[in-house]
Amino acid sequence: MFKQFTFICAALVPLALISCASAGSPSASGSSALDRGIMFAERGDYDMAIEEFNKAIKLDPKNAAAYANRGDAYREKDDNDGAIADYSQAIRIDPNDPVTYNSRGISYARKGDYDRAITDYSQAIKLDPEGAILYYTRGIAYSNKGDNDRAIADYSQAIRLDPNYAAAYYNRGLVYSDKGDDDRAIADWSQAIRIDPDLVAAYYNRGLSYAMKGDIGQAIADLEKAISIDPNNTWAKDVLREIRGW
Repeated sequence: MFKQFTFICAALVPLALISCASAGSPSASGSSALDRGIMFAERGDYDMAIEEFNKAIKLDPKNAAAYANRGDAYREKDDNDGAIADYSQAIRIDPNDPVTYNSRGISYARKGDYDRAITDYSQAIKLDPEGAILYYTRGIAYSNKGDNDRAIADYSQAIRLDPNYAAAYYNRGLVYSDKGDDDRAIADWSQAIRIDPDLVAAYYNRGLSYAMKGDIGQAIADLEKAISIDPNNTWAKDVLREIRGW
């Protein structure tokens, strides 16, 4: 049995809020620290980002965006407990921000607590029913719980809201493959590739499905394409070597 290439992508949405406070006020200073923290986070310097978010929170303890962004920084450092604590505080301050619920859901999911993740994603959807990424992240949680039908429903809704959501097509393809529906899996991976022609995982998994269906020519073509995009893809190389030995 070949190993399937998984793909989970949940975009992080910056939560920066621009303060309208007058220059020199504590709120204005807190906003400056928040902006600096976001700048450091964008550079990948999460320790410095956390320092700036700490300053923003000290200057304005009701700054929900500072807690939420610090939560993002903790999550990037794999401190999901710290992230959840910050997201929870941000939600206490502003209970109507769907992005923060989604972010906390991602941290719960990373801890393997998919039920709490789904609860948070569902609340985010209640607050923003048009947010494609919210259905997408909930779909990932359902998939990880083995609830394939609900996962497909959520990926499908994400696609309805954003027809160019390559990751949603890709992940839905994984679920169809898991259900043994190679034709639908191939169709979804093909659409993902049309949207994102460099999506290595889609070529790899489509190649596996073609191989399972006995279409060795298409399988080889997809695996070779995956390797051309990512020459270090050992999975694709191993499978290609095995297929050529059939």
